[in-house]
Amino acid sequence: MMWGLLAAGGYSMFLGIKAKKVRTGTAEQRKALIPGKFAQRHYRWGSLLLAVMVTGMIGGMAVTYINNGKLFVGPHLLVGLVMTGMIAIAAALAPFMQQGNVIARKAHVGLNMGMLTLFLWQAFSGMEIVNKIWVNR
Repeated sequence: MMWGLLAAGGYSMFLGIKAKKVRTGTAEQRKALIPGKFAQRHYRWGSLLLAVMVTGMIGGMAVTYINNGKLFVGPHLLVGLVMTGMIAIAAALAPFMQQGNVIARKAHVGLNMGMLTLFLWQAFSGMEIVNKIWVNR
């Protein structure tokens, strides 16, 4: 699931970059890009990513607790919690960005770029955890 979410995050970033080009590009570039509806697609993919990420985080914690009777407080859990907070805050900035707030837009981009960077590490550390589970069973 994490690798799928990482890919979805990368695709959402691609759509966001295209949406920015629609806003900031030349008239010719904008005319060519507008039919792609990149802003709407970015919003939808970002919303889906937020929903699945929050659900996955809660589900992962629940499964860990059910299987072990406790949560393992370590880097993987803590980074996952931070990432979930980052994507939630970035999504909450959307109304301000729609009003043209440049600071909200820059914070949105920064939070999501940081979240995707952490997500890359998270995917690898998650594979290490899965490998430990498989070896110990």
